[in-house]
Amino acid sequence: MGVLSAVADAVVVLFSLTIAMAAPLIGAQSVLPPHLYPAPLRDFKRWYAAEFDDYLMAQPPAFLRGIFWLEIAFLWPLSVVTIYGVLARRRWAATTSLMAGVSTLTSMVTLVRRSLPALLCSALFPWFENMCRLCFRSARCRGQLRGY
Repeated sequence: MGVLSAVADAVVVLFSLTIAMAAPLIGAQSVLPPHLYPAPLRDFKRWYAAEFDDYLMAQPPAFLRGIFWLEIAFLWPLSVVTIYGVLARRRWAATTSLMAGVSTLTSMVTLVRRSLPALLCSALFPWFENMCRLCFRSARCRGQLRGY
C-alpha cells in the first residue's frame, strides 16, 4: 500500500507541477498583454501552434480564454498548494488534488465535446461504429444533436 501511495503522490505532484508551470507561462499568454512575457516564451507558443497545427492556441476562441482565466485564477494557485500539501504530507492535499482534477476535467469536457461521439464510436467500439453513425445521423436529422 505504501508503494501505491508513493506512486499516486508522484503522479499528483507531476500533474500539479505541469499545471503550475504551463498555466502562467503558456496559457496565460492568450489573455495577458504580450509585453509581460520574454520573446523566447512568445516564440515557443507560436512554434507550438504552428508545428502541431493547434488552432486553439494560435487564435483562442472566447470560451478558451475563459478557461485560461480560470486556470490563472483558480487552478494555478490550487496546483501550487497541492504540490506543497503532497510534499509536506498534509491531510488536506487529497482535497486540493481532487479540486484540481475536477476543474481540469470540467475544462477538458468543453474542449472535447464535439469529438466525443466519434471518439466513443471509433475508439471504444469499432464494431459498433456504423450503428453509432446511423444513430447520430438520425438524431441530427431530428434536431436532437446540434453541431455534430
